[in-house]
Amino acid sequence: MPITREDLTRGIAPRLRLSAIDWIAMVLMIVGAVNWGLLGALNVDLVSALFGSMTMISRVVYVLVGAAGLYGIFTLVWPRKQ
Repeated sequence: MPITREDLTRGIAPRLRLSAIDWIAMVLMIVGAVNWGLLGALNVDLVSALFGSMTMISRVVYVLVGAAGLYGIFTLVWPRKQ
């Protein structure tokens, strides 16, 4: 369903319903974006600073962020029917 001009003027938030998986993926994508921003701007890897360099938990965080990114791509390419 395309976004109309009326949707933009009154806001589309009521039409956007996010599931728990959507929220988790969104948070993980934000964590990944902040981590990459810090790495590019300040050469600080936040995940490594919090959990250690390439420890098991940091690898799990990286894999979850990557999976969330793939989920985000999937939801853009194949939107849900309402």
